[in-house]
Amino acid sequence: MLSRRTLLTTAGAAALVGCATESDWGPASETGPVASASPAHARAAASPSARLTATLEQFFAEAIAESPQFATSLGVDKDAYAAAKSKLDDQSLAKLDHMRALNADQLKRMQAIDRARLTGMDAVNYDAVIFGLQTTAEADQAFPYGVQGAGAPYAVSQLTGSYQSVPNFLATQHTIETKADADAYLARLAAFGEVMDQETERVRRDVALGVIPPDFVVDRTLTQMKALFVAPEMSTLVTSVADRAYKKNIAGDYAGQASKIYSDKVAPALSRQMDLMREIRPKAVHDAGCWRLPDGEAYYALSLKVGTTTTMSPDDVHQMGLDQARELSARADALLKKQGMSKGSVSRRIRALYGDRRYIYPNTDAAKAKLVEDLNAQVQDMQGRLPQYFGTLPKASVEIKRVPKFIEVGAPGGYYNNASLDGARPGIYWINLRNTAETPRWALPTLTYHEAIPGHHLQLSLQQEANLPMIRRAAFYSAYGEGWALYAEQLAMEMGVYQDNPLGEVGYLQSALFRAARLVVDTGLHAKRWSREQAIAAMADIDGEPASSVATEIERYCVWPGQASSYMVGKLTWLRLRDKARAALGERFDIRQFHDAGLLSGNMPLIALEPVIDGYVARSGGAAAA
Repeated sequence: MLSRRTLLTTAGAAALVGCATESDWGPASETGPVASASPAHARAAASPSARLTATLEQFFAEAIAESPQFATSLGVDKDAYAAAKSKLDDQSLAKLDHMRALNADQLKRMQAIDRARLTGMDAVNYDAVIFGLQTTAEADQAFPYGVQGAGAPYAVSQLTGSYQSVPNFLATQHTIETKADADAYLARLAAFGEVMDQETERVRRDVALGVIPPDFVVDRTLTQMKALFVAPEMSTLVTSVADRAYKKNIAGDYAGQASKIYSDKVAPALSRQMDLMREIRPKAVHDAGCWRLPDGEAYYALSLKVGTTTTMSPDDVHQMGLDQARELSARADALLKKQGMSKGSVSRRIRALYGDRRYIYPNTDAAKAKLVEDLNAQVQDMQGRLPQYFGTLPKASVEIKRVPKFIEVGAPGGYYNNASLDGARPGIYWINLRNTAETPRWALPTLTYHEAIPGHHLQLSLQQEANLPMIRRAAFYSAYGEGWALYAEQLAMEMGVYQDNPLGEVGYLQSALFRAARLVVDTGLHAKRWSREQAIAAMADIDGEPASSVATEIERYCVWPGQASSYMVGKLTWLRLRDKARAALGERFDIRQFHDAGLLSGNMPLIALEPVIDGYVARSGGAAAA
């Protein structure tokens, strides 16, 4: 997705997801912002606050310049940045070296600003950006393999690599309204083959360093590649531009042109990448964790720091997962017994619910369309509840769409893409409907609260509409953002949405158990050296999901170490800070003000969030607790 998993170093190694309006910024010059000749302006520019503002503006311009796909995701690939719409992100080894040098340079620029003289939001902005720059610099110095920055050791897997991200990006992010847009699509399609070859070269380099994905990851990656390797007329890369150009009455043989590019450039590059995966398959081992990689234990420690934005150890995170699983299981046990389900473990009873056909939409396209319609009605109901809990609501709307069939095998159960800055493209909550049995009716509400409102859509839209520097409006740290979305699941329950739907509340508890299990298995795989099968068994024993779903999840954690731990660590931090603020303010506590304080300050490391909430408490007349 340029989504929460797309890493771009120029945003401090945070995933970049969305910002504000194009009129708020412009392209950077070669030498940075142009200084005024005014002595007063020169004095102001020398202040730490002014230097920070100028530096962050420049970082954003550099982010746009370095990533044309980022520009498209934000909807700003026009006017001064129109050339971006014809390009894909460079994935070459030379570009990787350039990005490492850029990150080091940006870190130096930030460190040259006197943090001790910054106050208020300036201090928050500084802390939010420098954390990512520092952790990326740590990874750049120690780990030459994988995606830049810790957290994704394999350049190509079932969840990393342009082969699986670019088709979805072109289909869902690249807009086509004019002939120029359609021609730009063809230019990007032509570049796709080169980008895959660049990543093939990176994989070869990593293999030489001793970095090979586990055998089951190679197998799943090849399965997905084979699904993309089809005749031109069957490829979504061809039909996407052809169908959309036809609907917009754009003249030209776009089906023919796209088919030729696909046959001449894309398919051969994909074939070469498939050959490489087959070549390395005999060398792949079954060990699942990144501990087996060069300096693998240190790699996971840094990945966990990046994922949780805390200094928690793997043992601390593992124990947190076990404690949460025990507490949540007891709550689910009591609720299930009230529904007449008292035999067997909680996980076995939940698994029985998954298999109960009464709660499963038929696995047909018509039923899946009805499922999406029902979710839209749920979102409308939640929209009416929000003013009681939030002082500020987002302007951007959200749509619910089905994950494209060509990526649904390896895609998560649901995810979110931000709205464009100009409002032309709404936020999109993608739901994976490869098999409706994986998400029964009683589980759907919680997933929707997580991905749409009051979860990701609300948080990310408020962030990109807030009065923040552009690079802050675009930043995403998983612990804050995923932690918020998990907190939003509990908030929905507190709003009373399950008052007449006890099985829906079971769905909420199962989702929380799922995230508790993630703490256990993420650390189990990468710190305790569990096997894939051991992790699958442990997760299924905690949350009761079907084996097929659990296997997909475990394989996800194998290629994204540390990220799975971000959810529950983040949620518990939001809850702890809410309790802290309520205790300090007593009757003066207003949940709407608490939410505004945390959300309008933008996504940030959890270590920076606590001072923000303490500031809100102090402004509200309370004394922050130690």
